[in-house]
Amino acid sequence: MKHIQTYYSEEIHINGRKLLLEGPISSEQIDRYDYHPGLTAFRQPKDQKKALMGIADLPEGRINVAVEDGMIIGYITFVYPDPLERWSESPLENLLELGAIEVAHEYRSSKIGSHLLELSMYDDAMEDYIIITTEYYWHWDLKNSGLSVWEYRKVMEKMMNKGGLQWMATDDPEISAHPANCLMVRIGSRVTMEDIQTFDNVRFSNRFMF
Repeated sequence: MKHIQTYYSEEIHINGRKLLLEGPISSEQIDRYDYHPGLTAFRQPKDQKKALMGIADLPEGRINVAVEDGMIIGYITFVYPDPLERWSESPLENLLELGAIEVAHEYRSSKIGSHLLELSMYDDAMEDYIIITTEYYWHWDLKNSGLSVWEYRKVMEKMMNKGGLQWMATDDPEISAHPANCLMVRIGSRVTMEDIQTFDNVRFSNRFMF
């Protein structure tokens, strides 16, 4: 399918800080920004910035960012599902994964993740997609947050709800490995019933096994 993207931006004021939320942005735009040294959840900052630029260059890739004074302090990515996960087995061209969302530690009490999710759904093209995110407790920053697994799960669900993503059941073995793990999904208003059925067959690929 043709990947149509419409750029959106807005300024928000949080705790005396003025932040720019914008996206989807190009790899060139990412390169022009500084990158917060505290964004280390997935890679070292320099490497993660390059990874974001690579995602932005993909046909389906979407990068939305939160910026303060020319520095990226948070981001959210949308890509096709990871080839190592069951979701990549789907024939659907309109299945996107919220691949990562990260906010620098000093900004995390400001609901910037929720704001980025809301901005991401401003684009009408998102109504053509099924958007998923797979949440695994071992990826969560339990140490710095001071939250229990279940408290963190509640925070994650509440944040994802801001983008219209809702919990859905699945028999995926990785998600089923721990009760705190979960699949969350947003089905766009123009997604066909046929595509929804195809997605359901992936969600429960073992439903007929005994």
